[in-house]
Amino acid sequence: MIPAVLKKQLSSALQDGFVLKRAVFQPCLELYPMSEWNKMMEKVNKLNRFKKKNNDFIRRFTAGVKIVEVDSAGRLLIPKDLISFSGISKQVVLASAVNILEIWDKDKYEQAIDDAASDFADLAEEVMGQDDDDNGIS
Repeated sequence: MIPAVLKKQLSSALQDGFVLKRAVFQPCLELYPMSEWNKMMEKVNKLNRFKKKNNDFIRRFTAGVKIVEVDSAGRLLIPKDLISFSGISKQVVLASAVNILEIWDKDKYEQAIDDAASDFADLAEEVMGQDDDDNGIS
C-alpha cells in the first residue's frame, strides 16, 4: 500500500505507470516512474551491444523488470520473483532515492542504514566535499 501523501506526490506519474526492477547494489527494489525509466533507457540504448561487457550489463540491469501500476486503492502488486530477490517479508520501507523509490524489507533497510552509518561521514566527504570551486554545495 502506497501512503496517501506519497500517492498524492506521484499523482502525475500514476496514469503512466511504473517500472519495478531489482536494485544494482542493494537487496531492494527500484520503482521508476515511466518518465524516469524512459530517460534511463535512452542512456542504456546508447551502449554498444557488440561489446560483451555492455551486453552483459544490459541483461543484468533489465533482469526481472516489470511494468506495474498502482490500483485505485493505492496498492502496488510486487511480483513473487522480485519479492524473493529483495527478501521482503511483512513490513516494507519506501525510501526516496532522488528520482526513484527504493522498496525494502524493513529489517534489511535498517541493517543497510546501520552498516553504512560508520563510514557515512567519510562517504559524504568523498562524494560531496569536492574542492570549494563554484559547485554551489556547502
